[in-house]
Amino acid sequence: MLSELQRLGTIAAVANELHLSAPAVSMQLAALEREVGLTLTERRGRRVVLTPAGEVLAGHGRNIFDLVTVAEMEVHALHQGESGSYAIAAFPTAARSYVADAWQQLRDGSRAGPALRLTELEPDAAIEALVRGDVDLAITHAYSNVPGLPAQGLNATSIVTEDVLVAVPTSASPATTPAGAARLADLATSDWVVPHADLTCADMVMRACGAAGFQPNVVAEATDHSVQLRLVATGIGVALVPQLAAQPTPGLRLLPLHPRVQRHHFALMRSSATSDSGIRRIVELLEQHAARLLADPALRTG
Repeated sequence: MLSELQRLGTIAAVANELHLSAPAVSMQLAALEREVGLTLTERRGRRVVLTPAGEVLAGHGRNIFDLVTVAEMEVHALHQGESGSYAIAAFPTAARSYVADAWQQLRDGSRAGPALRLTELEPDAAIEALVRGDVDLAITHAYSNVPGLPAQGLNATSIVTEDVLVAVPTSASPATTPAGAARLADLATSDWVVPHADLTCADMVMRACGAAGFQPNVVAEATDHSVQLRLVATGIGVALVPQLAAQPTPGLRLLPLHPRVQRHHFALMRSSATSDSGIRRIVELLEQHAARLLADPALRTG
């Protein structure tokens, strides 16, 4: 009110601006004078003007009003998921595909923010980082043939489910089912390119082959799926690769797998973050971009 009196010049104008009565404004200003123990206004003829002390407090009032306005705008942005900064941990396939796409939309889209910070981590390490509080969101995966451990105190949202495909050299002609899927048991005598043994992906390959009745003859280990695909294309062996990582490569074919194996993607967050608008918006964008990628004809088998 003091700031408005300085700007507008009369009690009546202040009352009209703030939708109050003039006596109510006068009472509030008198109460402020009693609180600070200083005379803040004085009459000069028919006008009420500010004393030097009133001028000082009026300046602070403008600054306080500006800060409150900014705070209200930022709170609104937080409610809309358009503000804040979030740290994400994601495994490589997710990080270079739908996480990158969602990040680009948040940065360049018509709707603002929030800001992201990304760390590439395998699922177990990402969960540990989330529990420690190092990240706000962990993008993880679990294979349908590998038992998963429950993440205590964490909330999981499904992002997408993809099939695991078998990559074979174009020179190979594995027997297929009527639906065109390669029978894993028919690849028992093939050489194999697999992930490193300490990764869940390697466990998936070993379990799939074991269920088909054989132990794969491993001739190469590679963490990067693009390396695995390149080795298959040169005729080194065969490999099992999740669909989102199975980019078409000259020299190889990507076929559905029988029996079917799938990889489920999840967004994990601490239970306290489930109501966070920024987290919810990020997860929604991850779901949208992951679904769009899986619908890309370039990722179809054949």
